[in-house]
Amino acid sequence: MIKITVNGAVQEVEPGITAGAALNDKKALAAMVNGRLVDLSFPIKEDAVVLPVYFDSKEGREIFWHSASHLMAQAVKQLYPEAKVTIGPAVPEGFYYDFDVPKPFNEDDLPRIEERMRELARQQIPIVHKFLPKEEAIELFRQRGETYKLEIIAEIPDEEISVYEQGDFVDLCRGPHLPDTGKIKAIKLLSVAGAYWRGDEKNRMLSRIYGVAFPDESLLKEWLERIEEAKRRDHRKLGPALDLFSFHEEAGAGLVFWHPKGATVRRIIQDYWEKEHLANGYQLVVTPHIARAQLWRQSGHFDYYRENMYVLPVEKEEYVLKPMNCPGHILIYRTKVHSYRDLPLRLAEWGTVYRYERSGVLHGTMRVRGFTQDDAHIFCTQEQVGEEIYGVISLSLKMLRQFGFEKFSVALSVRDPKHPENYLGTDEQWSVAENALVNTLKQLGLDFSRAEGEAVFYGPKIDIHLADSLGREFQCATCQFDFNLAQKFNVYYMNNNGEHLPTYLVHRTVLGSIERFVGILIEHYGGAFPTWLAPVQACVLTVTDKEADYAREIVAMLKKENVRVEIDLNNDKISYKIGEAERQKIPFMLVVGAKEKATNTVSLRRRGKGNLGSMPLERVLEQIKEETSGRATGKD
Repeated sequence: MIKITVNGAVQEVEPGITAGAALNDKKALAAMVNGRLVDLSFPIKEDAVVLPVYFDSKEGREIFWHSASHLMAQAVKQLYPEAKVTIGPAVPEGFYYDFDVPKPFNEDDLPRIEERMRELARQQIPIVHKFLPKEEAIELFRQRGETYKLEIIAEIPDEEISVYEQGDFVDLCRGPHLPDTGKIKAIKLLSVAGAYWRGDEKNRMLSRIYGVAFPDESLLKEWLERIEEAKRRDHRKLGPALDLFSFHEEAGAGLVFWHPKGATVRRIIQDYWEKEHLANGYQLVVTPHIARAQLWRQSGHFDYYRENMYVLPVEKEEYVLKPMNCPGHILIYRTKVHSYRDLPLRLAEWGTVYRYERSGVLHGTMRVRGFTQDDAHIFCTQEQVGEEIYGVISLSLKMLRQFGFEKFSVALSVRDPKHPENYLGTDEQWSVAENALVNTLKQLGLDFSRAEGEAVFYGPKIDIHLADSLGREFQCATCQFDFNLAQKFNVYYMNNNGEHLPTYLVHRTVLGSIERFVGILIEHYGGAFPTWLAPVQACVLTVTDKEADYAREIVAMLKKENVRVEIDLNNDKISYKIGEAERQKIPFMLVVGAKEKATNTVSLRRRGKGNLGSMPLERVLEQIKEETSGRATGKD
């Protein structure tokens, strides 16, 4: 007999009981057994804590949407037998599947595929997990003509291959999945796009179908409404419309050009960031944009990330456009001998880096080829690591809250225990590092998920994902434990006995990159930045030319008070000027006509609130200062 714990209750059961039987919960989509996500059909053979996985969890939605992608592939194969399946993962907002078809799909094909998916869902087809000997799996997909699956299998070192079968459809997959197709009650296929196999433009162009699915129709309706709002907030449209940034094909893909207003937003963010970091003991540094390739070979980045680096020939040598800031900070550290009294040493930089991203994955400012990280590296002793990680996570949460984010999720990324050869360091070092991160999260009282195989090659990490106003999650802050890189560069400190000991290194960012963070802010606020972040906080609008001089006096007074202000002296009607200021999402609109000029007042309009009446300029200033004083000043 074995002991299983379900909802706090312990019971003795026969070994081999399935997770589904142990839970006996019709709402459960899958199970977490001793911290491992599994199918409900998973047999439990040892003492275990068993938890249900529901749709309202991140893991539950991923499993649900991954199963929906398989359902879509099954429908496509039935309707278009000549189609070859490639990959079909869950994504943060649903799922997609890429197909190689003689004639690319278009939007008109979607209703037919959607209807076949519904038919298959109604049949409640069991979804069965199997492990096949590698040769058997190769033969299975060879007989089906699935050449892309054969290509993937060839890269899997395991002798047993995990597949999922539902009726006449079989897919190469590690799972887990829903127990049957009947769990999928509401389906919407959203769009069709072209996508290169593995994101490489040298490969064949595939047809990608995006979709989403839910356990009931009401959730689908709610989701569709949210998607429409997300479209209205898309930073790729709002950014240029608000004159924040632009992209230029002649300059190259994935490179952001910041306009004056966008540069202002960046500067406000950077000023606040620097103030917080200086107050928390960081020192600011600047490192070059390019360095010898040998530097990256020594750090190990060249071996792991070569395909994402820009390598240039310079005087018969290879140079690299900086893809990471860490080696530069290490070189600065090594310019002098450090004693234990110097540590921790926190070096921070707005470091612009360049990484080759395939054109198919570029996305507005969210994923680009040149970006500026709010990067920092903390050099410390082993005993200081825990306190430093605690400080990094605390600072990250404080700053992200200042930008208006209140909901977070935390992921602890650890190495893939089945493939330790893919990582630097010993088992003992990884164990020490992971325990340090876990202890910090527990001290802070933060719930976290554990992501195996998501660690960086040099150490485990903590990632903080923020949720925006639409509930979408974005990864921003990261804190990475590194016990390898400092040793590669022979980075030491002298202890109180005069001995040289290896220095530990913590990599971290709070915002991630400023390009991506501004994109997130735009979508979070729908472009209507709070007053402290708005590139233009106030606009003075004249009714006629007769008030031009008075308007200029008001602008001068506002500028004297450090208000970011514009003036509109055009001959357009005041209603048009107000409409334009609203479209530019300016928080304060100060209308001045003959009456205001005569009474030395302004007529105040607030973004989205309308006319608030006439008042002295001093009262407007009080409101502006009140709305900016709680932000970027370090106040919680």
